[in-house]
Amino acid sequence: MDNKEVKSFGMMEEVKRAKRAIEDAKKGRRVCIVSSGDSGVYGMAGLVLELLKKSGLNELRVEIIPGIIAATSCAALLGAPLTHDFAAISLSDLLTDLNLIKRRIELAAAADFVIVLYNPKSAKRVTPFKEACRILLKHKSPSTPVGIVENAYRDKQRVSLTTLSKLSSFEKINMVTTIIIGNSKTYIKDKFMITPRGYNLCS
Repeated sequence: MDNKEVKSFGMMEEVKRAKRAIEDAKKGRRVCIVSSGDSGVYGMAGLVLELLKKSGLNELRVEIIPGIIAATSCAALLGAPLTHDFAAISLSDLLTDLNLIKRRIELAAAADFVIVLYNPKSAKRVTPFKEACRILLKHKSPSTPVGIVENAYRDKQRVSLTTLSKLSSFEKINMVTTIIIGNSKTYIKDKFMITPRGYNLCS
């Protein structure tokens, strides 16, 4: 980071952060916006492209570099829970209406997707998580395996396995937690969470 200017922004300052980066780029500076996970999955890439489109700044060269998303990094720690179809849903209602979040959970659960929950709960935002647990239990068995990963591949990493019936009472779920809820075929074997693809293992 020698000879580099580093500018940090807090939560809910994403627009300000993107605009600052674009302004610096317009001045001829080489700018990098760093997002955790993948910049195009709940990250900053979409916002930057939206602002560039709005401003008509087509002359700026943009490169989007892929990263490892929370869903796949957490899945690797749990075993192989995403081997079949899955849906990723953020429970943050800061930018998405809660009713829309609830509808997406309802439809994904009814379709028997494995479901990955991002941003499940914060100190003040607990209602979406409670609603998610309630909806999931309408469509999935209480014994459905659930994997909970906190700080994947970071300090204080924690990996836990539980069931859907116990999810609502699980402690220490926060914004650095990712939750993977299995489908009707998901099972736990030797501490691995496994969702079978449907291969004929007898052949």
